[in-house]
Amino acid sequence: MTTVVSDTGVGPLLRGWREQRRLSQLELALRADSSARHISFVETGRSRPSEEMVLKLAEHLEVPVRERNALLLAAGYAPRYAESPLDAPRLETLREGIERLLQGYEPYPALVVDGSYTVVAANRGIGLLLDGVAEHLLTSPLNAMRLTLHPEGLAPRIRNLPEWRGHLLHQMERQIGLARSESLRALYEEVSAYPLPPGADADGASGAPGPEDVYPYFALPLRIEHDGQVLSFVSSISTFNTPLDVTVAELAIETFLPADPATVAYLQALPPFSG
Repeated sequence: MTTVVSDTGVGPLLRGWREQRRLSQLELALRADSSARHISFVETGRSRPSEEMVLKLAEHLEVPVRERNALLLAAGYAPRYAESPLDAPRLETLREGIERLLQGYEPYPALVVDGSYTVVAANRGIGLLLDGVAEHLLTSPLNAMRLTLHPEGLAPRIRNLPEWRGHLLHQMERQIGLARSESLRALYEEVSAYPLPPGADADGASGAPGPEDVYPYFALPLRIEHDGQVLSFVSSISTFNTPLDVTVAELAIETFLPADPATVAYLQALPPFSG
């Protein structure tokens, strides 16, 4: 993901974020303990905001950390947030913590993705679901959206593919609305154009009836077939609180919780992972 710095100054950038968030100058001013007049002067370039004001406005506009650096640069200030490679020594504690979390969640699936859904870590529970996925989709770097929605990926085994596909595409649409990422938009256009596998109806259910008719799911499940057994999971996504590094800000940990007793029993009956 690339940050593009405008040569027109910070004002138009801030105005663009404000309009995207559908806030008036007065509403933003009230949130940032400022005045609509000052916000107007900043947006038109008549007033240069302080570094503190740029960061305060960015916070209230929910500007992603990467783009906050762009705002600071456009205002004439140095970037505030580092962008460390995930293998950087300063992130060693983070990597170790993520690894312990993923391992501790086994045999249930869990993975970590970056802002473009590139898989940066996963446990062996995820590996369990990848049987039959085409080799070209398993070539590094793995992308979670491609793995899931590609007709040679998990898609043919997802029993409620139209519903799950709609959920994932809506998730990406929300993320595109929050972060101006051309790479993410390109990925969305790619995966949304994938053809549905035979038997999957874009407007209805796919696959044979399942236990959802008798088991009251508490959230939309991912229903995926594995070795003749339909497993049901609900996913939970976690991010880091108040990140101070661009890389960390864009990480998301997704865990898959068994959604019915049959899935729990099936996973717990598997042989223990070795190694």
